[in-house]
Amino acid sequence: MISFVIPAWNEESVLGPTLDALNAARKELAVESEVIVVDDSSTDQTASIAHQRGARVVSVRLRQISATRNAGARESRGNLLVFIDADTIVTPKVVRAAVEAVRAGAIGGGCAIHYTGRLPAYLRLIIIPFEVWLARKLRIAFGCFLFCTRAAFDAVGGFDTAIYATEEVTMSRALQRRGRFVCLRERVSTSGRKLRTHSTWEWFIQMYRITIAREKYIRDRNAMAVWYGDRRPDPESTQP
Repeated sequence: MISFVIPAWNEESVLGPTLDALNAARKELAVESEVIVVDDSSTDQTASIAHQRGARVVSVRLRQISATRNAGARESRGNLLVFIDADTIVTPKVVRAAVEAVRAGAIGGGCAIHYTGRLPAYLRLIIIPFEVWLARKLRIAFGCFLFCTRAAFDAVGGFDTAIYATEEVTMSRALQRRGRFVCLRERVSTSGRKLRTHSTWEWFIQMYRITIAREKYIRDRNAMAVWYGDRRPDPESTQP
């Protein structure tokens, strides 16, 4: 059985299409599956949208992405866990590829990504291609799509709840030490909203804090404002 776990905080503007795409992909699977939306302190219609599309909703008050994902995993029943962000569109092809990779002996992995919507030129032409290349080179999953067996998840203790960003990097590294970790060529589409709603300077500061000055800032929620600050409206959103 496959458990799809989606952490969500005030995601009414993006969750519907994510669940619609996931449900379409599930119909093409030859194995049983479930969808768990972990509603973390939402004050909008996130939970209602999840219920309407057949997901099981787990309500928590954590506001910490690793802990929220772990809460969904604890409530799940599958022996294969697939973690998907609330603004990420999967395809039947990428889901099948993940299942086939595990059947072939992988304990986990990630996939290629495509950012949707308008993006600054320097990101679209330089930074993002480099980011994708580096992730494949180092065999690192992007947080928007990471899968692993339950046995491997339990063996590494789940996502690291002591950190507030790059938890997918830490998780990928931990899984690599346990077995074969793959980066699929198939891709998902994930929203570029945070890249649009934060300035180049804000991203420069954030990248400095999670790379060069990582040990100083990574355990400080307030220092991870891109992910834990107030949600800014996406100029490309169709929601009011």
